[in-house]
Amino acid sequence: MIARVNVTDPAAYEEYKKLSPGAIAAYGGKFIARGGNLETMEGENETRRVVIVEFPDLDSARRCYNSPEYSAAKAKRANAADAQFIIVDGV
Repeated sequence: MIARVNVTDPAAYEEYKKLSPGAIAAYGGKFIARGGNLETMEGENETRRVVIVEFPDLDSARRCYNSPEYSAAKAKRANAADAQFIIVDGV
């Protein structure tokens, strides 16, 4: 799962950050990158927060995103950020 997030309310976004790790872990997810330093190497400069989460498979990522646990986290993020989430099958 890859997320690109434009945080509009940092204080409110902290509430999302508290809830999301537990929901992600419950479905076998593991953070690979979570908003660390970012350097655009080519193309348009990326200014959003980038998060990469590894799941055992696509189904686990889907179940996590649609779960009651993660829905609670998404509700906290709703007024704190604009986001794009995608899932992609790994190799």
